[in-house]
Amino acid sequence: MPTYVICYDSQNDENDAFGEQMREWNCVRPLPTLWFGRLNSDALRVREILRTVVRDNNGLFICEIKPSSDWATLKMHYTVSDWMRNNIGA
Repeated sequence: MPTYVICYDSQNDENDAFGEQMREWNCVRPLPTLWFGRLNSDALRVREILRTVVRDNNGLFICEIKPSSDWATLKMHYTVSDWMRNNIGA
């Protein structure tokens, strides 16, 4: 199952439907508009699913992260680092 970084540009606008979808997929949220998730789909399909909950004036970025990608965090909740270690690697 691929791991994705998903960034939702909310234009100072909360979108509960987007957050609900991401939580349903068990994604982790290190920053207000940034999510990571292991999803059973390709990036285009993820985009099409999220298109239904993204408002017209907001942007969306989806990129696959390969196993053992290099990463680092600063002042993140431990659950984010744990998720990253478990799903991307140390």
